[in-house]
Amino acid sequence: MNSAIPHYTSIASALVSLFGSSVSIAQTDRVSGGDINKAYALTLNTGDHIFMKANAKENADFFTAEAAGLSAIASTKTIETPRILCTGTDDGEQVGYSFLLLEYIESGKKRTNYWETFARELAALHDAPTEQFVKGGTFGFFQNNYIGARTQDNTPSKSWVSFFREQRLAPQFKSADNNFTSNDRKLITKLLDHLEDFIIEPEKPSLLHGDLWGGNVFCSKSGKAMLIDPAAYVGNAETDIAMTELFGGFPKTFYDAYYEVRPLQSGYEERRDLYNLYQLLNHLNMFGQTYLEPVRTIVSEYVAG
Repeated sequence: MNSAIPHYTSIASALVSLFGSSVSIAQTDRVSGGDINKAYALTLNTGDHIFMKANAKENADFFTAEAAGLSAIASTKTIETPRILCTGTDDGEQVGYSFLLLEYIESGKKRTNYWETFARELAALHDAPTEQFVKGGTFGFFQNNYIGARTQDNTPSKSWVSFFREQRLAPQFKSADNNFTSNDRKLITKLLDHLEDFIIEPEKPSLLHGDLWGGNVFCSKSGKAMLIDPAAYVGNAETDIAMTELFGGFPKTFYDAYYEVRPLQSGYEERRDLYNLYQLLNHLNMFGQTYLEPVRTIVSEYVAG
């Protein structure tokens, strides 16, 4: 998939190219939220607003990766995402930074059928064709990206089980190795060696949001759900559904509507914790030992004894 997302070498050149030579930033307001990037609402001298995420200059690929994920989801025409304006870097007056400019989205009031509509649109995303997003395999993505602050390896694979073992669980276990005892390591090896006993190949590959918890779903002015901050790749739709259940879950109406139009394969509940093990390992590697016991519990759930 070839990206047509423009990239600029300064915020000034980006604004000139996008809005014209007379446009400048009149006001910058910090927006709360997010552990990794700084976020700002920019008011232009025209009165228009745009949204900017910023990070260190050397982290510019955070934003090219995020833009690629948003672009992939948007290309399916199934569910709302913010419109991408550009990515770029700027040397700044004192320190350089990288940036992502998006349309400014005003929050709205949820429609009465908000959760049902969201579920059906997510199901449509999961049913959309995926061939254009993976070259040389069935699962993966056309570029690596990030899950939180950590690199996410999207090397293509023809097998979902192999992909989830080699590109998802194994790198996270390796990074977290110093947290584990020798007995933990034996159980981890057993889990990885017998992963095909616990998860199955999907009936079809799906384009995934990849980090689908409540904080990455935004109600736009339309009253409908909008997906933000993706860690997109092609995989098993069960992983997106599992992630929605990890930190509190969505209302029952969401799951009822999703399953009505896109039932999951039998035994999903037995696989759910294993899919969320990837997210918990990532949290262990980013935030520390608070997440160690949940990781151990899930590993033992599948390969104890």
